[in-house]
Amino acid sequence: MAARDVRIFDAQVLNGLRQGTAFFASATMLATGGVLALIGNADKLIDVADDLSLQPVAEVVWEIKLFLTLLLVTNAFLKFVWAHRLFGYCAILMAAVPNAPEDPQCLQMSRKAGEVNITAARSYNRGLRAIYFSIASIAWLISPMALMAATMITFGVLLRREFLSRSRALLLDED
Repeated sequence: MAARDVRIFDAQVLNGLRQGTAFFASATMLATGGVLALIGNADKLIDVADDLSLQPVAEVVWEIKLFLTLLLVTNAFLKFVWAHRLFGYCAILMAAVPNAPEDPQCLQMSRKAGEVNITAARSYNRGLRAIYFSIASIAWLISPMALMAATMITFGVLLRREFLSRSRALLLDED
């Protein structure tokens, strides 16, 4: 980055990352509102459960189960907001990198921008994981066994995608 004259591509990449984090932040905000609405109307949820022949459960139990989903969605929201903010900081740092590669601050400023970008990406990934597990946590409304199964499936999907996928192997390939 420090050696490139025109950094328009870098700015466009960061803009795309910020748009993605803003989208997920707004989606998780909507999901938070939806879960809060469900908690506030747990009696209606009990009626639906009765219609589906699920075992009868007290209203407070439904609320506790939904609270887990609420915690995960809220965590995802906070991760996305933080990632969005850090990508903004990264853009500012990248703009502050001197255009002359021989400038003594050029390499140091480039490294700072890179580290902030890595931190933002880590927060973004954690937000995605929180969304995945919040979706799995909804299975608790059915039964504890369904929650365990959904959590294991989610864990397996994440393990395969993040550590055993072809795309990861291509990214790590140094040839």
